[in-house]
Amino acid sequence: MAPVYWDPGPTVAASTQLPVANYDGDRPLGPPTNYLRGEWERRDWRNVPGPFYGAATDSCWMGREIAPRHIVYEDEYGSEIVFRQPQDRQEVLLLLTAAWNDPFRAYACDGDIHWTLALIREWWAGRERIAAWIQATCQRMAASEREDERDNASGLRDYAGYLSNGLEAYLRQYGFWLDHHRPALPGETLPDLRLPFPL
Repeated sequence: MAPVYWDPGPTVAASTQLPVANYDGDRPLGPPTNYLRGEWERRDWRNVPGPFYGAATDSCWMGREIAPRHIVYEDEYGSEIVFRQPQDRQEVLLLLTAAWNDPFRAYACDGDIHWTLALIREWWAGRERIAAWIQATCQRMAASEREDERDNASGLRDYAGYLSNGLEAYLRQYGFWLDHHRPALPGETLPDLRLPFPL
């Protein structure tokens, strides 16, 4: 059975006094509205469906230093893409810290307002495009002289593995969450991600 969907919303809402994960000291993150200002219309198409996404973030290549299991960089400008949503409080802290470090303040955590099961199905139907992008970008960056690009290739391989094993289960749980506003109970039917046949 797929793991039950875990809602990061309450942790984000209560995160004002959480410490910045990569800061040498006890500096708090502050109100998430100060730095989670990404616009849905500007989100990168390679972000996986879920609450968090990057929308034309900075190109400082810092996100993977903070949250390597959740972030990769796109290949044109180095903007940050969320490829795995957080599943516990510590993972939320890492993603929030990545967002806090973005000088463009272009991360967001309002995906639940915008995603629908229909949109998730459309995104999933286009996964071959994402897989092709991952393969081409990973091949190029794996041979780079830059350490950060080689590290990004490692993250892209992680994304590819998740795309083929694990992401579908997460998206089915997330689709249930969006439709019912609660996690699925054991034995409840999860939505199919296949697009319905045209009438």
